[in-house]
Amino acid sequence: MTTAILRKKADDLVNRRKKNRLVQNFIYALAGLIVIVSIQSTIIVDTDWDRIGSLAQIFKSVRRFVGIDTNLITQLFIPTVETFMMACLGTLLGVIVALPVIWFSAKNITPFFPITFVIGRAVMTLSRSVHEIVWALLFVSTVGLGAFPGILALSMRSIGFMSKITAEAVEDIDIGPIEAIRAVGGNRFQVILFGIIPQVLPVYIGNIIFQWDINIRRSAIMGLVGAGGLGLTLHRQLVMYNYAGVTTVVIAVLVLVGIGEVVSYYARKAII
Repeated sequence: MTTAILRKKADDLVNRRKKNRLVQNFIYALAGLIVIVSIQSTIIVDTDWDRIGSLAQIFKSVRRFVGIDTNLITQLFIPTVETFMMACLGTLLGVIVALPVIWFSAKNITPFFPITFVIGRAVMTLSRSVHEIVWALLFVSTVGLGAFPGILALSMRSIGFMSKITAEAVEDIDIGPIEAIRAVGGNRFQVILFGIIPQVLPVYIGNIIFQWDINIRRSAIMGLVGAGGLGLTLHRQLVMYNYAGVTTVVIAVLVLVGIGEVVSYYARKAII
C-alpha cells in the first residue's frame, strides 16, 4: 500500500513537472514570437531604409559631429550651472512634496485609508506615469520659458519614485519598536517620529541621492522643450546645424553627469 502511494506521488510529481515545462516552453515561444513581430513591424517595415542610405553615407553623417566648437566652450558655464541647479532644486522640491505622499500611501500609517490612501497612490502613479519631458511641456505652457518649469517638471517626476520606494519601506518596518512605544503610552505622532522614521530614514536618504543623480541627467534635456540649461543650448546648436557645437554640448553633459556620479557615490558612502 505504501509503495503504491509513493509511486502515485512520484507519478504526480513527474506529471506536474511536465506540465510546468510545457507552460515554460509556451511562454518562451510566445515571447520569441512577440520579439519577431516587433522587429518585423518596427525595424523592417516602419524604417525608411532608403533615407538612411548606404554605410558610407552613415559614416559621412557621423563625421559631421567629429570636432569641438572652441568658441562655444566659454558660453557653456552658465547653462551647465543652471542645469546643475535645476537638478538640485527639482530634487529638493520633490523631497518636500513626497513626504505627505508617503504618509498617505503607506497602508499602516495613512490617516484615513478609504480616502488618503487612494489620493496618495493616485499622486504616486501619476508622477511616475508621465515622462519628465511631458511635465516640462505642461509647465512651460503654464509658467513660460526658463529654468523654473524644468525644476517643477523634475520635482513632479521625482515624487512618484521616492514616495513609492519609501512607502513600501514603511509598510515593511519591524513592528516591535512600534508596539513598544504604544505600550508606554506613545501617541500616533511619537510612533511615527521614534518608531517609523528611524527605520526608513536610510532608505529615504538613499532615494534622495539616487534621484538627484538621475535628475542631473534629466535636467540636461529639459531645455529641448524650452526649460533652460544645457538642453536649450543643445537645441540651438541643432537648429543652427552646428554639429561641432552639438558635440561640445554633449561633452559638457557627460562631464556634468560624471561629476554627479562621483558626488553621489561618495555621498552614499558618507551618509548611508
